[in-house]
Amino acid sequence: MTTPTTPTARQRLLAAAADLFYREGIGAVGVDLVSKQAGVSKRTLYQQFGSKGRLIAESLDAHGAAIIGPYLPAEDSAAPAREQILAVFDGLSGWTASDTFRGCPFINTAAELADPRHPARQVARDHKHQLRGYFARQAKRGQAKDPQRLADQLIVVFDGAIVQAVMGTLAHPDAARSAVQVLLDAHGIP
Repeated sequence: MTTPTTPTARQRLLAAAADLFYREGIGAVGVDLVSKQAGVSKRTLYQQFGSKGRLIAESLDAHGAAIIGPYLPAEDSAAPAREQILAVFDGLSGWTASDTFRGCPFINTAAELADPRHPARQVARDHKHQLRGYFARQAKRGQAKDPQRLADQLIVVFDGAIVQAVMGTLAHPDAARSAVQVLLDAHGIP
């Protein structure tokens, strides 16, 4: 029988920061609150990260896979590309309907941090590039007429659906999936 390991101070800080920044917003959360929720001193936070900016970037990066995971299926070469792409939007629909949904942490971070060179903005960009890359690979597998253009269109629909879900403006919850089906048809993906 193995005994569970206690998370390190660094792990607790990353988890607390990711949770608080997502729920409350980066600007509304200070290092005092992150330290308190993590159960460590503010001094420990600064020893581990040096600044709030680095904490933002590292917490977003540390939890990026967990953020993307629920709506990004494993790439399956046996599954049709159309099915793989639509699965992303099915996952997105479930995520946006959840009680804990407060938008995309990557979009939220980019919107809150004005400096495009901020390390957290780069982390957010990198994760969006991963999703776009997934779309591009699936579009190529499905022999889309223009896989790169389709990948751009899919990420625009994806992010637009997130923003509209946050705003509460959609009259039809299946609007994003329907739009994607039209795009897939237009690009010749059966």
